[in-house]
Amino acid sequence: MASRTRRHGAARSARGGFRRRLPLRLLLPLLVLVALAAMLMLRGYVHSEILADHRVQPPAATDKVPEKILEGGPVIDVRGGRTEGLSVPDHRLVLTFDDGPDPTWTPRVLDVLKKHNAHAVFFVTGTMASRYPDLVKRMVDEGHEVGLHTFNHPDLSFQSTKRIDWELSQNQLAITGAAGVRTSLFRPPYSSFADAMDNKSWPVTEYIGSRGYITVVNNTDSEDWKKPGVREIIRRATPHGGKGAIVLMHDSGGDRHQTVQALDEFLPGLKEKGYEFDNLTEALEMPSAMSPVTGAELWKGKAWVFLVQASEKITDVLVVGLAVIGTLVIGRFGLMLLLSGVHARRVRRKRFSWGRTVTEPVTVLVPAYNEAKCIENTVRSLVASDHPVEVIVIDDGSTDGTARIVEGLGLPGVRVIRQLNAGKPAALNRGLANARHDIIVMMDGDTVFEPSTVRELVQPFGDPKVGAVAGNAKVGNKDSLIGAWQHIEYVMGFNLDRRMYDVLGCMPTIPGAVGAFRRSALEPIGGMSDDTLAEDTDVTMALHRAGWRVVYAENARAWTEAPETVQQLWSQRYRWSYGTMQAIWKHRRAVIEKGHSGRFGRVGLPFVSLFMVLAPLLAPLIDVFLLYGIVFGPTEKTVVAWLGVLAIQAVCAAYAFRLDRERMTHLISLPLQQILYRQLMYVVLLQSWITALTGGRLRWQKLRRTGVVEAPGGSVPRQRSRSSDDRRPVA
Repeated sequence: MASRTRRHGAARSARGGFRRRLPLRLLLPLLVLVALAAMLMLRGYVHSEILADHRVQPPAATDKVPEKILEGGPVIDVRGGRTEGLSVPDHRLVLTFDDGPDPTWTPRVLDVLKKHNAHAVFFVTGTMASRYPDLVKRMVDEGHEVGLHTFNHPDLSFQSTKRIDWELSQNQLAITGAAGVRTSLFRPPYSSFADAMDNKSWPVTEYIGSRGYITVVNNTDSEDWKKPGVREIIRRATPHGGKGAIVLMHDSGGDRHQTVQALDEFLPGLKEKGYEFDNLTEALEMPSAMSPVTGAELWKGKAWVFLVQASEKITDVLVVGLAVIGTLVIGRFGLMLLLSGVHARRVRRKRFSWGRTVTEPVTVLVPAYNEAKCIENTVRSLVASDHPVEVIVIDDGSTDGTARIVEGLGLPGVRVIRQLNAGKPAALNRGLANARHDIIVMMDGDTVFEPSTVRELVQPFGDPKVGAVAGNAKVGNKDSLIGAWQHIEYVMGFNLDRRMYDVLGCMPTIPGAVGAFRRSALEPIGGMSDDTLAEDTDVTMALHRAGWRVVYAENARAWTEAPETVQQLWSQRYRWSYGTMQAIWKHRRAVIEKGHSGRFGRVGLPFVSLFMVLAPLLAPLIDVFLLYGIVFGPTEKTVVAWLGVLAIQAVCAAYAFRLDRERMTHLISLPLQQILYRQLMYVVLLQSWITALTGGRLRWQKLRRTGVVEAPGGSVPRQRSRSSDDRRPVA
């Protein structure tokens, strides 16, 4: 019994582990990706980009083809052991149209037939019938017959019987879904007259007959596909001596305006000569080739047509989305290059000044929750500042001795405040209430400052209109691949953005790793709010709405420990993305307000929504269409377009690295970073949307820290050697 209980417990644990690994909010984005891939594959199949075979068999010997077929009529019936070649009676014409339906030319052909009260046979391909089912239904409703012309239009003499069955069944499925009928008429692709039947095509005709189909070729070819002119089409389509005929025309495959014009003259002209234009079975006085379909087969056909239509619409939406993301990417990069250059030239002028030099002491708040591995480096870097500081470490219910470590250091000007775990906003507000100075610097417990960071960070407060300052957050642990990727993101995606937003006057976020505030700006808005998971974005937007200016200090560098695994990165970006959405929603009324709030609402909020929410959500479309174009073509144009986008990104990244005086060697991993990051950010954002729509909430998540970022000895921090116990591999 005990053993059984353990087994049941292990099974429950395994099932529970599986549920933990695949929560609904993760499973849904993955299902969306799978569904999207399936829709694109379906579109590729329906557009003959998958399984298409354009080979055409050269003429072969005819010694194995029965004489009665070679010398017989264009209607070949080999069903049930028969071997017959049937001809159309005199003064009766059967007009046949191949390769449709076409959304442009088929309606015009149908209009002309209706105008002259004539019937015809349309040999439709499954690809076109699936895409334009309404036209197939119109053919049937107006009394015309439809026949099979295969699904993908391959030369069947190259194909196996399995592929032939597939072509027939899929073609039939499309017709059933479109018009609710099935047909017994078949015309092989690349066929001509009966006497052109050879040893390669005859076995196919026999097999088609064994499947219950009548093969229909022709004995009068208008050759309209050559576009020889209206008069020539009419001449070639007209039989001699009043004989009956099956006339070959086309309603698809290119410009068919000559066919339509010729048809409009051909029909009344031959009617005056006593000709009738009938369906094939009417002309041969046979039972109708079409029969209604009911039950499961009908619903299968309708489901097929529905899926094809869905894939077409989804692809159209994706194309629009690709155009949107292309515009956003190019527009954003253009703005970043232009405005970041403006910002750099402005703040680097020799005589540039924010105003008076700020020399008074400031209070640095360090919220800490289980930061035992990092907190010593953080505090020591602050004490080494060349600007007078008061350091307050707010221990938010740590269980790893974080507070004891700080107290044991015995550093001057450093205080520790303990509180029960209440979250980062509560910890910052607690520190704000105990701060002695009017300028407040906030940082994370895993971050270290350079000696000049605080001084550089507070100088913009020489301008009385400045209410907050964003510093230059940098990745300290960038020696791993995932760290290098985040390093690129911080330099290019965050700091270049902040230069742009500074010039536009709508800075969306003061980074939690390095930011400074006026107490007189924070207190009227209630300090740090816990309404959102992005309290730094929330408070920045609130300051804009209150009329304060928020700027960027490029030389106020802080080195932070970035997530070291995909799981940790996922958790962090999930919280950021969701919190940003919450902040946008919270401050949405700024769009309709006046003054400073309205300006931010009508400039800042749209920029944040477009560049931080919509663009990352749509960005994977670049890679989706890259793969689609490589697999289904045009490959060269697709690769060139993608490389063009990558080149634009590389130029922006190189410019950002140059502005931040970073080494260019880290940009080697930019192509891989762009591809993988887009997918990660897409899933994270989609998961955030799902959480928002379902009303979910997230806690202040704590990432696993290793303490590898130390206080800098110069302009760049040293990093401790790491043990295998402290660092997990990127996975």
